[in-house]
Amino acid sequence: MASLARVRLARRLPTSLRAHVRSVQTTADLTELRDKPSDPSQPITVKLHEDSFQSYLCDKPDLEVQVTGEELLTMYKQMQTMRRMEMAADALYKAKLIRGFCHLAIGQEAVSVGLEHGITPQDRVITAYRCHPFAVLRGGTIKGVIGELLGRQIGMSHGKGGSMHIFTPSFFGGNGIVGAQVPIGAGVSFAQKYMGEKTCTFALYGDGASNQGQVFEAYNMAKLWNLPTVFVCENNKYGMGTSAARSSSNTEYFKRGDKIPGLQVNGMDILATKRAVEYARKWTVDDQNGPLLLEFVTYRYGGHSMSDPGTTYRTREEVQRMRSTQDPIRGLQKYIEEWGVAAEQELKQLDKEAKAEVDAAVEEAKASPEPLIKDLWTDIYYKNTEPAYMRGREREEVHHY
Repeated sequence: MASLARVRLARRLPTSLRAHVRSVQTTADLTELRDKPSDPSQPITVKLHEDSFQSYLCDKPDLEVQVTGEELLTMYKQMQTMRRMEMAADALYKAKLIRGFCHLAIGQEAVSVGLEHGITPQDRVITAYRCHPFAVLRGGTIKGVIGELLGRQIGMSHGKGGSMHIFTPSFFGGNGIVGAQVPIGAGVSFAQKYMGEKTCTFALYGDGASNQGQVFEAYNMAKLWNLPTVFVCENNKYGMGTSAARSSSNTEYFKRGDKIPGLQVNGMDILATKRAVEYARKWTVDDQNGPLLLEFVTYRYGGHSMSDPGTTYRTREEVQRMRSTQDPIRGLQKYIEEWGVAAEQELKQLDKEAKAEVDAAVEEAKASPEPLIKDLWTDIYYKNTEPAYMRGREREEVHHY
């Protein structure tokens, strides 16, 4: 990868020249232990790698982080569960039980789980179609996501929305139109400010959507009105089958907000992602500095969607190298074991529990019935706001609620 090549090159250059080539680090396991109390209930102190962040018009977050052993294990279990869920969706799609579109986030788990550990339940999140982990972490269920993919009644949108339309009260969905969720996210944060809420909205999009005009329009309005919006670019290096360098004249996406400050983050280290999200929330909510742009440098192991083999525009060796050397779950596992938080056998037990949870959810979702014909006329309006009747395909065809 280009960013890694720049980091390696920087290590060979004289110190006086390094500032011109240094880039954000994307290795998953370079955080160092600084202090571990004898009491396991007390937080341990760690220091993130110095290249975990690059900043634009703002200071970098503090590299010292405090985290409890319990939170490390929770994050590990959640990342394993999210990956198991996506792997299950992969198998169901290949078995032709899931049809249509299906975009998986295998390899990007540190972003979704790290984001959830850095915000509050009252904050809002909106993203594009690579949305399954966010939906679960923001109050949904695994069986609800799998059921939705299968088109079953147990699905979070009752089997009628599919992969791209899954919502919770604090998660405004996966959205199918490229980049369209970004101005919606700015609108949600406008409502938060208008109503005097002490919350913010994280509006996520990919590097492939970063060149959409509506993204820049949202930047402009958010800065003009000083909205509590955190614009989040998940830069997984490829927009569909096109590398970032071929689609964008400026691949430093954290600098593309003009007057909006930005932060580039190692999106493969969950402790770096959590720290960045905490920083962003403080920036927008506590300090009321207006919008901030985060760029998480991450990587997807699979293709853009299930119809994309993912190897026609990159080599199998590149994907394998990322899996074997920079995997976010393996990086967190290394921390947990080396810092004496838990032994390998304890983590294997968490792995088994994650697999069992996903397997049970898949079976429950598969057993759920498909939506009924009458369900076509429901959920058109928000519950309790429906009109008394709905006209059908012809003027004479009327459906009463």
